[in-house]
Amino acid sequence: MEKLLSEFPNTITLPVQWGEQDAFGHVNNLIYIRWFESGRIAYLEQAGIWRSGEPLKIGPILASITCHFRRPVKYPDTVHVGTRVTRIGRTSMTVEHRILNSQHQVVAEGDSVVVMYDYERSTPHPVPDKMRQAISRLEGREL
Repeated sequence: MEKLLSEFPNTITLPVQWGEQDAFGHVNNLIYIRWFESGRIAYLEQAGIWRSGEPLKIGPILASITCHFRRPVKYPDTVHVGTRVTRIGRTSMTVEHRILNSQHQVVAEGDSVVVMYDYERSTPHPVPDKMRQAISRLEGREL
């Protein structure tokens, strides 16, 4: 597992819940997107650039997301969600996600584009230098 997630500076572990399964007996596709979201939030918190519950004037907003499903997940299981930033642009960043099951198999991979957003003006906002620096520290490289 360490090899498959070694390039991801943030990894969280989540239990699969019974209610996350659908009528086909496997975890519903929407749940993978929720796991990606949990990874993004944990990443921002680990980088020290966002705290849950803080009111935001300028902060991240999801612009797009992709998910490539590799294997079904069923209850009971545990998933490990790796998250990293692969690109920082002027107003956005690309976040990569990888999910492994308890057998250390890749079950899903995807990318999110997150835009820094001015919530008072409802417009994109440049990624703050402080955020760029915090992400570079966490990633161990300049982006």
